[in-house]
Amino acid sequence: MPNTVGRLGSLLETFLPWLGLTVPVLVGLASLRRRRWTVVLSTLLPLAAWLGLFGGLFLSRSDAEYDITALQHNVSDVNPDPSGAARKLLGTDADLIALEELTPAALPVFKAELAPEYRHHASVGTVGLWSKYPLAGIKRVDIKPAGIGPGWDRGLRATARTPHGDVAVYVAHLPSVRLGLAKGFNTAWRDESAALLGTAIAAERLDKVILLGDLNSTVDDRGLDPVSSRLDPPGPGFALSWPAAFPLARIDQIMTRAAPVTHVWSLPSTGSDHLPIAARIRL
Repeated sequence: MPNTVGRLGSLLETFLPWLGLTVPVLVGLASLRRRRWTVVLSTLLPLAAWLGLFGGLFLSRSDAEYDITALQHNVSDVNPDPSGAARKLLGTDADLIALEELTPAALPVFKAELAPEYRHHASVGTVGLWSKYPLAGIKRVDIKPAGIGPGWDRGLRATARTPHGDVAVYVAHLPSVRLGLAKGFNTAWRDESAALLGTAIAAERLDKVILLGDLNSTVDDRGLDPVSSRLDPPGPGFALSWPAAFPLARIDQIMTRAAPVTHVWSLPSTGSDHLPIAARIRL
């Protein structure tokens, strides 16, 4: 589907796995014709296409070999209980925790709650990284679109000194998208920010890279191509993260380079409109 009008292609791709629900509808329609071969073909062809795209997500194994666990979560700038959210994240025992929408009031709360288990911390603007491993080379990553004013900082980069070698860790929060009659699926700022993030990752000198972030889209959305083309395919598992009340899409991402993800899953709600997601990574 072209993106020239209202970026309908990106909108469709955001919810692409749900097109599998059309298969039972096709079966019902074909069965009305009472021709067995029609029913079979109308089922097998779209089913094969869907499995070709998404069948690998069912291959996730929680017992697969891994070295570290990373966690990604947009904690929401209106979360009513940041202290409780932090304690829930502590229970995951992740090695790396990336958070977005950290307000000036909530940041000290998360620092205090996570400090006993995570001695190493970095934050830039409204994004932060907590690590069980020492962090070095901490810097701001400029992913701000041209149309957004000053004071908007949503990207950071740090080197995590793990027992398996140095890993470049990026934390990013891309701009939100909007759906309306006037502009359709408005992703201009998100797409511009994704291009800037992709450029930063392309220039990364370390081989191993972990990207943790709220990218405000799924990896099927062509708007994220500047990022997804620089990284390995996402790990197995659906791990839907948004909206928390009834998750429809994974817009929170854990993506890697030269560090395979062996298992990814979503976690219980923390009071945010996003669910946390976690991934096991082999270094």
